[in-house]
Amino acid sequence: MFGDNRKNSNNGNNAPRPQFVQSEPRLSTTEAYTDDDYAKRSSSAASPISPYYYDPVRLSGEGSPMMMSPWNQTTNSPFSKPQWSQSEEAPPQNSMIGSLVREEGHIYSLAASGDLLYTGSDSKNIRVWKNLQEYCGFKSNSGLVKAIIISGQKIFTGHQDGKIRVWKVSVKNPSIHKRAGTLPTLKDIFKSSIKPSNYVEVRKHRTALWIKHSDAVSCLSLSPDKTYLYSASWDRTIKVWRIGDSKCLESITSHEDAVNSVVCGNDGVVFSGSADGTVMVWRREIRGKGTKHVAVKTLLKQECAVTALAIDPSGSMVYCGASDGLVNFWERDKQFAHGGVLKGHKLAVLCLASAGNLVFSGSADKTICVWKRDGVIHTCVSVLTGHDGPVKCLAVEQDRDCDGGRDQRWVLYSGSLDKSVKVWSVSENLQHQRVASDCDSVPSESDGSYSSSRAGHNKRL
Repeated sequence: MFGDNRKNSNNGNNAPRPQFVQSEPRLSTTEAYTDDDYAKRSSSAASPISPYYYDPVRLSGEGSPMMMSPWNQTTNSPFSKPQWSQSEEAPPQNSMIGSLVREEGHIYSLAASGDLLYTGSDSKNIRVWKNLQEYCGFKSNSGLVKAIIISGQKIFTGHQDGKIRVWKVSVKNPSIHKRAGTLPTLKDIFKSSIKPSNYVEVRKHRTALWIKHSDAVSCLSLSPDKTYLYSASWDRTIKVWRIGDSKCLESITSHEDAVNSVVCGNDGVVFSGSADGTVMVWRREIRGKGTKHVAVKTLLKQECAVTALAIDPSGSMVYCGASDGLVNFWERDKQFAHGGVLKGHKLAVLCLASAGNLVFSGSADKTICVWKRDGVIHTCVSVLTGHDGPVKCLAVEQDRDCDGGRDQRWVLYSGSLDKSVKVWSVSENLQHQRVASDCDSVPSESDGSYSSSRAGHNKRL
């Protein structure tokens, strides 16, 4: 499933160490770059023309825009031998400790739980790695694997064909994953199809059941209590599923373009990010046996697409990555006031993750920025390099080999369109460094929604 990548000696320690511009909270304003300004920034991409800027007239059903990339030269070899390369020396702070490579396809999704790592690709296979060794795998009938989420003994996978598949781990043999069904269930599809009122228009002259996604599932998110599953889709909707009985409780339609990300916060608050350039806040209300999500606020409205969302573990910060290479964030404790902008990437931010006081941003420029948060001040403490293609997905777990104490360490997994998964050791207590000339954090004085005029073309991921 992962293409061969042997350039794993570059671990981020050789990355340029740029100036870090630090400012006091809420003193400075936002900055909009012009296309000319953006073009002047040096790029590590193989071509000056980014393959992540999509043709707006292309139908999303034709496949993921990433399939048009120069890295998409996949030769599926489901029986090829996986490779694991690992450094024998003790890893320094913020460094690569190994690379998982399997000749199957681009990596689109990751999910980590304890000593298990699930990886999804455009080969339609889901591979399971245990202690960084291939453990087992299972395959869907169709649709590249765009999202994976773990809930106890259940694994949910979201696919390009618009389906959400449910898998169960065998009690007798944990290496066996059995297909447990799909969302929505066949029973619910049959019951809903009887009533004409359950059909909605999804495209011109085309209708479909409201409980089904009519386009690619781009993202999955679990509520903190694991009662509800949220699925975002290119069909412009977010669907809410009750895990207990697999019922679709609600279909939220408000975005004007593909929904690229959805994340659940505490107290029934949900965030969604779309290719229409907006980030919205929703509040879940229980009404009888169902739910109703009410729009609370629009945090962001801009021309370029929102591509990724993340919430820090405490739930106090909400982060948004976009196709302009910027990461915006908001403070929940201050009624979602705009906290600032993190500038560290030359191309689109494709994924975000957070652990402890760290935030990780993966980009089409092939790098991962590691940001350390102190209040609203974010310092880019490291730039991780080593991938030969865009960094498409991230997963992070606490380092179980760490003896605790003051040095909190994390294991970061990064999946790329170079067909590999890199494994990194990251320390939370790494002192502030100057890491990249383009990296800085700009706090904002805005108290409400934030608007940017910077153009971008990267719409659906």
